[in-house]
Amino acid sequence: MLQQRTLKSITRAVGVGLHSGQRVELTLRPAPADTGIVFRRVDLPEPVDIPMRAESVTDTRLASTVSTGGAKVQTVEHIMSACAGLGLDNLYIDITADEVPILDGSASSFVFLLQSAGIELQKAPRRFIRVLRPVEVREGEGDHLKWARLEPYHGFKLSFEIDFDHRVVNATGQRYEFDLSVGQYARDIARARTFGFTKEVEYMRSRGLALGGGLDNAIVMDDHKVLNAGGLRYDDEFVKHKILDAMGDLYIVGKPLLAAYSAFRSGHALNNKLLRELLAQSDAYEIVTFEDTRQAPRGFGEIARAW
Repeated sequence: MLQQRTLKSITRAVGVGLHSGQRVELTLRPAPADTGIVFRRVDLPEPVDIPMRAESVTDTRLASTVSTGGAKVQTVEHIMSACAGLGLDNLYIDITADEVPILDGSASSFVFLLQSAGIELQKAPRRFIRVLRPVEVREGEGDHLKWARLEPYHGFKLSFEIDFDHRVVNATGQRYEFDLSVGQYARDIARARTFGFTKEVEYMRSRGLALGGGLDNAIVMDDHKVLNAGGLRYDDEFVKHKILDAMGDLYIVGKPLLAAYSAFRSGHALNNKLLRELLAQSDAYEIVTFEDTRQAPRGFGEIARAW
C-alpha cells in the first residue's frame, strides 16, 4: 500500500513575513493520518485551525492567503510547495502571526526543515485526486491572455511559460517542464526564489507591502541587471519559481494531484480558480489509492531525499 506521510519529530523556524515585515515563529508538528495540512494561529486568544482546501483561499493578491472566520495566514505557497515536493500528507503548522516567514524567498529552507525532522510512513493509504479529463480556465485576450489547464496523466507534471518584457528575464529560459516522477524537486525547483523589480518594490512599500523583502530573500532587478551579489541560482530561476508557486497553490486542494498541469502567465488567482473549476465538475476527477505500490506512478513510492 502507498502510505500517507507525516513528520517524525517537531521542528521550528523563525523569520519575517515578506509583506508584513513581522517576526513570526513556525512550529511544524506531526499530524495523524487523514488530517491533511493544517495551519494553526496560536497567537490568537483562542487558537484557530485553517485546513488546506481550495475554498480556504480568500485572497490571491501577490500571494496565496487562506482563512477561516476572521483568522488568516498569508503567503502559504512556498511551504505548501515543499510539502508537495516531499510528498508530505499530514502536518500541523503552528504560526504566531498572519504570514508565513519568507526565509530565503524559495522553498529550500522548508525542505531542509522537513527533511531534518524526518518523514514517517503512516498506516493509511495515500489518497490522490486523479484528473479524468481536461479542465481549463482562461482570462483576458491577446497580449493580456493567461490560462491554466489540468489534463489526465499518470503522475504529476508541470509545464509553465512566463512572458516578462525585461532584458534579464528575456536572457533566461521562459518555459520549463518538471515531472515529479523523474526530476528531483529539492535539486531542480526548491531553490528558485521569488523575484521583483526595484520600481515595483518602491511602489509596494508605499502601500505597506513587501516590508520584509530584500536582497537576502528575493531576486531584485533594476531596469538592466540582477542586483543580488550572487546572481541567479538557476539559469532559468524565474520560470522555475513559477513552477514552485504552482506546486504550492495546487497542493492547497488537500491531496496530491495525478495530472499534467500547464500554464501561460498564470498566477495564484488563476491556479486557485483552476482547482475550483476541477472540483465543480464531479466527472472530471476521482479519488484513488494504490494498494499495490507497483501500480503507483514512478517516484511516488519512495520518500523523497533532500539534495
